[in-house]
Amino acid sequence: MTLFFYVAIALITFVAFLHAWSKKDYDVSRTIVINRPKSDVYAFTRRLKNQTLWNSWYLKANSPQIKFKEADGKLGAISYWKGNDRIGEGTQKITKIKPGKVLETKILLVKPTNAIALAYFATKEIQPERTKMVFGVRGYLSFPFTVISIFYSMENRLGKEFEESLQNLKRELEK
Repeated sequence: MTLFFYVAIALITFVAFLHAWSKKDYDVSRTIVINRPKSDVYAFTRRLKNQTLWNSWYLKANSPQIKFKEADGKLGAISYWKGNDRIGEGTQKITKIKPGKVLETKILLVKPTNAIALAYFATKEIQPERTKMVFGVRGYLSFPFTVISIFYSMENRLGKEFEESLQNLKRELEK
């Protein structure tokens, strides 16, 4: 019994150390160049309804339930989704708009776990018909995700999805 107690205390101490040592904040983003004017790219990406056409999470879900509230593309617009385990359930609300440049949304994930994150979309004109698009997310990890992220980082978890989403966006806009 005493050995079990010492092993349990050692394991709890080790996990607590990993949590204290791990990075709590994350910021993952990807960039792509789209052969369209900046105004077209920004106008398309700021509409939450259009994400169902290019965002890889929506595209890989099996017929998710999606609802929209308020004027799409405007401050305060909200999308609600409920789908399979791949996308879970949550809301996305437009919280900041810099016309033609930046759009920020607050994501509240309810399932499979509770999480809050800030997603951002930014456009920059490279040439009149070429636009650099940045798609990213930043947030804060709580326990036990801090420990899990040591072995499987948010960069690994989200990076591939962002790359796929941007490739889908590029195909959609360059049709």
